[in-house]
Amino acid sequence: MHTPSPSGPLGYGDRVKLTGPKGRINTITLVPDGEFHSHRGIIPHAQLVGLPDASVVVNSNGEEYLAIRPLLSDFVMSMPRGAAIVYPKDAAQIVSLADVFPGSRVVEAGVGSGALSLHLLRATGADGELFSFERREEFADIARGNVAAFSGSFPENWSITVGDLQDALPARCEAGSIDRVVLDMLAPWECVDVAATALKPGGVLICYVATVTQLSRTAEQLQRSGLFTHPQSSETLVRGWHVEGLAVRPDHRMVAHTGFLIAARRLAPGAVLPELKRRASKSEFSDEDLATWLPDLGANGDAAAWDPESVGERPKSDKILRKKVRDARKFAEERGVQDPSQDSIG
Repeated sequence: MHTPSPSGPLGYGDRVKLTGPKGRINTITLVPDGEFHSHRGIIPHAQLVGLPDASVVVNSNGEEYLAIRPLLSDFVMSMPRGAAIVYPKDAAQIVSLADVFPGSRVVEAGVGSGALSLHLLRATGADGELFSFERREEFADIARGNVAAFSGSFPENWSITVGDLQDALPARCEAGSIDRVVLDMLAPWECVDVAATALKPGGVLICYVATVTQLSRTAEQLQRSGLFTHPQSSETLVRGWHVEGLAVRPDHRMVAHTGFLIAARRLAPGAVLPELKRRASKSEFSDEDLATWLPDLGANGDAAAWDPESVGERPKSDKILRKKVRDARKFAEERGVQDPSQDSIG
């Protein structure tokens, strides 16, 4: 079966983005005897095979379509999803703010649908290593299928471990051997200590969280640990623009809040971070003060209060997840990868 290629003539197994006369986009995988159907006509997949990338094809009704390979950012927006993905705008910021470099050893938890994994694998390069951790087997299966579908094979420098990061990371990676740790989970503050143990001095810990309460709780734990530099927090908003002749204005829609990023560097063992000099203000709070805002702090703190529903997540049912796993496996098979299972990647 054809192995997908990132460039060159289109072939079976390749993903192709078809843009119709009215700007509507459909993304398909080219398969033998396949056809793209719409109410405007039919395009046989064989008609696309062998064409240069970014060609224009005509359907059975004489209408023109632009056929072009999707970029990584296009791919992750159209692949099967089990969990909400890290959007390309945030993935790009993670790669940049964490300075994920070729040859780096990176830990990622959790995997979700594999969108961030794809960006991290591209940034680390063939000489780097990505250690992914995921609590749910279904999410891990979906991520395996998506990464295999994009790559055309299972990357040899990528592994997924199913389990809790706090238990699994020390067994998988030696202390002080990791360059970067990326946490995309409900309660990243619970993993600050284990991440610090895995990181090299100067290594980066970056967390992706959805709400301001999670952001505040993560910052509080980073500061309390005494193991990291002062954390830096940010949010990335992307506003597109409509540019057509003299009509130049912002788009009516934009990709606004998706999540917050908070990053800090690992201090050298025994190093004590100097206090920042600030103007006089009430910047120190007791656990009781913080408990009014962060439910697991204070004398009667309840860590169980941090659940997906409390921060606005909408978990998918087991039935939907099973369907997404099947979709991801079929997706990988169409791209020339057979049986994307855990045993295939170690």
